[in-house]
Amino acid sequence: MRAADVLKMPLYAAELATGAKSFRDNPLIGSRRLNEAGLHVKRVRLAEQMADARRARLASLVSEEERAAYQRDGFIVTHDLLPDADIAGLRREIETTPFDAWDMRQGNAVTRFIPLPPKVLEDLPYLKSAVWSHPFQNGLRYVGATNSDPLVYLHIVMTNPDGKRKADPQTAFHSDTFHPTAKAWFFLYDIDDREGPFCYVPGSHRMTPERLEWEREQSLAAASAKNGNHAGGSFRLTSQEFGRLKYGEPVRFAVPGNSLVVADTHGFHARAASDRPSVRIGLYGSLRRNPFVPWTGPDLFSLPGLKGRQAQIHMAQKDLQMRLKGRTSHRYAGKVLATDPSRF
Repeated sequence: MRAADVLKMPLYAAELATGAKSFRDNPLIGSRRLNEAGLHVKRVRLAEQMADARRARLASLVSEEERAAYQRDGFIVTHDLLPDADIAGLRREIETTPFDAWDMRQGNAVTRFIPLPPKVLEDLPYLKSAVWSHPFQNGLRYVGATNSDPLVYLHIVMTNPDGKRKADPQTAFHSDTFHPTAKAWFFLYDIDDREGPFCYVPGSHRMTPERLEWEREQSLAAASAKNGNHAGGSFRLTSQEFGRLKYGEPVRFAVPGNSLVVADTHGFHARAASDRPSVRIGLYGSLRRNPFVPWTGPDLFSLPGLKGRQAQIHMAQKDLQMRLKGRTSHRYAGKVLATDPSRF
């Protein structure tokens, strides 16, 4: 162990009580000896138990049918979210408004993130209404087991499988982190099954004995994994392991426009490979908080002045990283229309 790691040991220990997940960056989380003794599995089980307790107190946010769907599948689906006039107005706003955008390239796909702080939404009434709609907000809060302000973007995925670049790493089935966490996609246009729909393994959000044993095995060697995402705590699942974990076939969300999917991305999910150039446009939300707190919220980002600005703050951090280090995962693309081609 490096001398710097010894000095940082109190910090590493404190991270065990947070959502820190990297086996590569934290020598305690990544310790084979500690994980042989059950450290990772205990964190996973405790996080699930605490999320269940918080979620039970948030039951009124969603319907009984939605609660049952989440318990069974790990996701909630709502079709025809908005009235026809509202979805038409929303599409018109997005198609004609230039936005400040940040692009992230991963292999043959570029994901465009457009923050939606209050100042942006004040002149876009249909978009504002969609962001603050009860199904979008309450679904995220219930699945994420925290009554807090989510991170929200316009989310555009542009894929070009022309063979000139590596495959999009998001097409590998994976779990985002070791504890329950929520993401939402409100798809504004029809999703063709050949153009990379969101996929989810039903029931994979629950920690069965088979899943816990698999988690334990992964934790023993994750710190030295060649796949950086796996080493960082976002475990990848190979096709050979589906049967061992007793999972059924993934659900492919080739859904009509005006459909909302809210999923617990502790469960295994992926973006299906697209076999032709495609553009996917949606409203995206993410809600992940410290999994070991007993309360349901609110939190710092629910305070006046911060509410609704998480995405804007996150992109400001990316800009700072670019200035200081000369590189970052999300690069400012300028003020563009949502589907303008990426220059990266």
